[in-house]
Amino acid sequence: MGYYREAMVDRPGTKPPSSQRAGQRTGRLHVISAPSGAGKTSLVKALLAARPTLAVSVSHTTRTMRPTEVDGRDYHFVGNAEFDRLVAAGAFLEHARVFDNQYGTGREQVDAKRAAGHDVLLEIDWQGARLIRASAPDCVTTFILPPSRAALEERLRSRRTDSDAVITRRLADAATDMSHCLEFDYAVVNDRFEQAVADLLTIIDCPPGARVAALAVNRPSLAALLRSLIA
Repeated sequence: MGYYREAMVDRPGTKPPSSQRAGQRTGRLHVISAPSGAGKTSLVKALLAARPTLAVSVSHTTRTMRPTEVDGRDYHFVGNAEFDRLVAAGAFLEHARVFDNQYGTGREQVDAKRAAGHDVLLEIDWQGARLIRASAPDCVTTFILPPSRAALEERLRSRRTDSDAVITRRLADAATDMSHCLEFDYAVVNDRFEQAVADLLTIIDCPPGARVAALAVNRPSLAALLRSLIA
């Protein structure tokens, strides 16, 4: 039960990808994390529609493909043997076992997109975000929160893809996930979808070195919600 992370990262102090041309802008790396059911996937799809120049890193996974998913678009679906081969080859920036399945972020595709000047989005959990910060300290990290625990449970049940036992486990693990929210730069509450998308776009459009204080993870207005979510 649960999950673990293995530190498949370079040493702190990121260097530009070898394929980057001299003088070319290196794309920024945006990490977005959330507990299961917070609406992260839908928000990322809306971001990509609003900013076509954004690139998303498609992770590898060993889990079963859902009916609405497409291989290569939602995930690269591979077997355990192939995933283990990629791990041994050092192909992942980070990888994990989550809910009995394996997930990994491909190093080569992220480096190539950034070297081409594209800002890149990574959809990973808090442990993966911690490892990415170690290899790319210039990354921008955002945590998506549900407006309440009741709303989170309703969203999980409305998907109708998990048994009651799995939902119970996801809710328990969500509290652990959300307890790490303060490790991130920003927090966005997905209460009204359109507003959450607008908040994320504000973060993405923020110039390097600047800060969106109203969405900072340590803003006083967020403290009470965090306490209620992880209690």
